[in-house]
Amino acid sequence: MIGSCNLDLVVGVEHVPLVGETVLGGDLHRITGGKGANQAVAAALLGRRVAMVGRVGDDESGALLREALEAAGVDISGLLATPGVPSGVALIAVQRDGDNAIVVSPGANGRLTPSDLQAQQIADAAVVLMQAEIPLEVVTEAARMARGLVVWNPAPAPEQVPLELLDLVDVLVPNQTELALLTGHRGPVDLPMAAELAMGLPCSSVVVTLGAAGALVVSGRDVVHVEAPVVQPVDTTAAGDAFCGALADCLVDDPDLVAATRWAVRVGAATTLRLGAQPSLPTPSQVELLLG
Repeated sequence: MIGSCNLDLVVGVEHVPLVGETVLGGDLHRITGGKGANQAVAAALLGRRVAMVGRVGDDESGALLREALEAAGVDISGLLATPGVPSGVALIAVQRDGDNAIVVSPGANGRLTPSDLQAQQIADAAVVLMQAEIPLEVVTEAARMARGLVVWNPAPAPEQVPLELLDLVDVLVPNQTELALLTGHRGPVDLPMAAELAMGLPCSSVVVTLGAAGALVVSGRDVVHVEAPVVQPVDTTAAGDAFCGALADCLVDDPDLVAATRWAVRVGAATTLRLGAQPSLPTPSQVELLLG
C-alpha cells in the first residue's frame, strides 16, 4: 500500500452547507483515516498481509495514525515521519442520509517522494494499491517498480494524468465523477456512458464504483454490472476505501476481477453501516453478520 494517512475531523450535519452558508453540526469526532491508511486497514482486517508506505507529521496526529495502523496489523516500517510538517487532515461533514463532503489538507502526504520508495518491497508485492492523495510522480515510479498487479484509485481525480501511468495501471478504480474528470467528459455518467468512457482508457481493466448501485467491471469490450446489497447507510465516508482494500485482497489469490468486485461491493456496503472511516471497516465475519 502506497498512499495517504489523515486524521479525519468528522461532524454530523442535517445537510452539507452551500457556498456562503453556515450550518450547525453535532459533536466533533477525531478519527484515523486517509485513503491509503483506510485501504491498508481494510485489507489487513480481511486477513491480508499489508505494508504501508507514506508520510505522516512528527506530531501527535502522526503518532495516532501510526498506532492505528499497527493495531490493525499493518507493517509501518515504510511510514516515514516528516519533521516540521503537520500530518494530513480531512474535514468531513456527514449528512443524516450518510452522504458526505470532504476537504483534505495533505500535509506530510504531499512530501512523499520517489526516493522514499523501497524498490524490492514494491517488486515483491503481489498487489500494489495506490490512490491520488500523494504526488503523482510517486504513484508513477511505484507503478514502474511493481511486478505484481498495479491497482490505482484516482481519488481525488487529478486534473492531468501522465499517459505512462495509465499504461502501467492494471486495474483503475474510479467513481463516476473521477471517471468523467479523467476522460474530460462533461455531463452525467450513467452506466452505458461509464462503460464507453472506461473502454477509451489505456488501462487493462477499469472498475467504476457506483455507490449504492454497485460497480461496473470493464475489461476490453466485456462489461459486467455488479449490484450491491441494499442497505440503509449510516456513514459512507470509507465505503470506497473498503471497496478498494477488498478488491486488492481478493486479487492477491484470484485474478477473476468480477469475483473480486462482488466481494468488494459487499465489504463496501457493510462499511456504510457504522460511523467513521477506519472504525467502520469490517472483518469477513462482520461482513456476513451485517449483511446476512
